[in-house]
This record gives sequence, C-alpha cells and structure tokens, in this order.
Amino acid sequence: MCLIAWNWQPDSPHPLLLIANRDEFYARPTAPLHWWQDGGILAGRDLQAGGTWLGISRSGRLAALTNHRDPANMRTDAPSRGELVSAFLQTETSAFDYLDALAGRAGHYNPFNLLVFDGTRLLGLESRHARVITMQPGIGAVSNADFLTPWPKLANLSGGLQTLLAQAHPSDADLLALLHNPTPALDADLPATGIPLELERALSAAFVALPDYGTRACSVVRFEADQVSFLEQGFDAKGVIHTEKITTQSPAC
Repeated sequence: MCLIAWNWQPDSPHPLLLIANRDEFYARPTAPLHWWQDGGILAGRDLQAGGTWLGISRSGRLAALTNHRDPANMRTDAPSRGELVSAFLQTETSAFDYLDALAGRAGHYNPFNLLVFDGTRLLGLESRHARVITMQPGIGAVSNADFLTPWPKLANLSGGLQTLLAQAHPSDADLLALLHNPTPALDADLPATGIPLELERALSAAFVALPDYGTRACSVVRFEADQVSFLEQGFDAKGVIHTEKITTQSPAC
C-alpha cells in the first residue's frame, strides 16, 4: 500500500472512512478482496508472501500498511511486512499494545508505516523511529514517508477528501475518482528519496502506471454504525480487472 487517507470521527455514526491505493509490480501474484478461510480476515492477499496490505476483521478491526521509501536501507532477507497487517487482524490485543510490542522489533523489517484500528482507537507506528502515534479526529494521510508528511500526492488526496466531505456524504465513485488521479507533481515539489528523477516523478501521482509497476488496487472502507463496507477495484497494466464490494454487519450490532 502506497497511499492512504482517512477521516476519523470517533463520536459520529460514521467513525472511520479510509481510502487507499496499493502500488506493486504487476507480476506479483495477488488474490482479490475475499474472506480468508484462515482467520476471519476480509482483504486482498499477496500470494507470494501470504500477507496483505489492507484488511478488516469480523471483529471490527482494520490494519493498513505503507512501505517507507528508503532504497539505501532495503534488505532482501527481511520478512514480509504484509504479515504485520494480518497478525493484527487475527489478535484481540488493543491497538496500542500491539504497536507498542511491535515497535521493539520493527527493525527486523524493512521500513514501514502501520495504521491500525481496534474498534475504539486509531493509531500508527513509524518503524524507523519505533514511534506509536495516536491519530487525532479529522483527516489524516500517509504515503511512503512518515505519517502526515506533506508530499504532493498526500496533500492532493487529503485536500480532495476534505472537499468531498464538506459537500456531502461522498459516493464510492467520488472517492475512487480521487484515487484514480494520474497527474504527477511538478519537479520542484518532488521529494528526494534516493531514486532517479524520472521515477520519482512517476511515483508522485496518486495513480501510478508504469510498464511493469503501478497501482494494483484502489480501496474504499467505511465503518458505520450498523455495518462495515469494503470496496476494492483491482488493476493490471491494461486497466481494471475486477471490482469487489463486500458489506458485513458491525460487531456492535
């Protein structure tokens, strides 16, 4: 997962709305959104390592992951970060306790950001700093840097989400349109992450489309008073290959 934005309103009938794009190599085998047989998880699945980038559980939990872009500190022998998402969804540990314990061993993995929701609190972990962050009510976002780092794609997605929420309860189509934005940032606004300028430019768009790498999934997750819905639109190099929307009853009902 490379781009996530959310609206966190803990005291409202719509406590959490999350939208996200997963960018990955097209050749990496992936299963679309489905209920896993092992663990009560609703998510797409990375068939190479077995984990996921974004998922919810029958018990009303959510976890989402982004990689921290740092080519100089990538290890080929590190375990898959996707297992951190599925592990949280399968436990009953509170969001804080899970991240607090994970912070002590975060260095075993390549750098990442992990966002978790346990039905009560929305928290994040920045692995590079072993830092647990309590998300405040309102709009937040994360990409391939620390939480809330104002990269152009992050600012554009957050701003677009804020505009939609100010007008009305946004439709899935409206939210997907934000995620489908292919416009790259101006070169003057690009971050410097240690990759070539041409690649930095291509990755600055919300929706990435390179010959062998790009946005593989656009997702919309809504936690509401009586239900949770999860929409996933899957892509390959030629375009949309599937659309799945699954709604489940809220655990509070």
